[in-house]
Amino acid sequence: MAPAKSASEISEASPLVRIRSLLPGLARAEQRVAKVVLDNPQVVAHRSITEVAEAAGTSETTVTRFCKAIGVGGYPELRIALAADTARTAARIDRDLGSDIAPTDDLSQVVGKVAFADARAVEETADQLDIATLSAVVDAVAGAGRVDVYGVGASAFVAADLQQKLHRIGRVSFAWSDTHIMLTSAAVLGSSDVAFGISHTGATADTVEALRVARERGATTVALTNFPRSPISEVADHVLTTAARETTFRSGAMASRIAQLTVIDCLFIGVAQKHLDSARNALESTYEAVGGHRLGPRPDGRRKAREAGK
Repeated sequence: MAPAKSASEISEASPLVRIRSLLPGLARAEQRVAKVVLDNPQVVAHRSITEVAEAAGTSETTVTRFCKAIGVGGYPELRIALAADTARTAARIDRDLGSDIAPTDDLSQVVGKVAFADARAVEETADQLDIATLSAVVDAVAGAGRVDVYGVGASAFVAADLQQKLHRIGRVSFAWSDTHIMLTSAAVLGSSDVAFGISHTGATADTVEALRVARERGATTVALTNFPRSPISEVADHVLTTAARETTFRSGAMASRIAQLTVIDCLFIGVAQKHLDSARNALESTYEAVGGHRLGPRPDGRRKAREAGK
């Protein structure tokens, strides 16, 4: 369990993000407390612990236990963090964009709410991202002989994006989404390699199994998930987390991608910085390699390679 944070520390990031990420691993009574908090955080910020316990149909002791489970010292600290978070959110909301998408919303409202939710996912993911863990993953990937990336469903698209980014700067990388190929890939990895598993729920059996096999072979294993206490964390040396929300029309698989891609972009830039000169040359070479298949001049106004050589 994570150590308790002070009110000042937790107020810097949204406590609601942490509650949502830890929700599946909480005890049933604690989940009821979490639901009360998530449903109306601005009201809970002004309620007594007795009122919250009654609303959740549980005891004050359970509320206190819930606070400790999410890394807060106690109920007073949680109230302070909730008050700070709701104030920040209110300052950003121009209209009722933070609410769920309703079947009766017109397209203008849908666009506004989707844009707000996507921007919020990026902000909250960045706020809660553990920089020390990200730094360790950057070092591992930058020094790896080979990086194999695993993901199925929506996460497969994110895995392919990471593989393509690493490949463009000359890092040996492969992305797999087929279970059998993931397992055979993991079976031939070694101590100089990295296995990177992507799963929003952290409970995708195929990805978890592939990471487990890779770890048994001595590879460094990394997980990218929305839920840090999910099964994938048990087979990962490093766990990177996102903060994606589910809504009526945006399932976890859909909402997770923009948050996952935010982390992937940060990781990629960190790795590129470790190999700055070679990464720059590789990016320029790969850009020029496909230049002949673009119409018109380059966006930066420079001539294409074939034209420059004439």
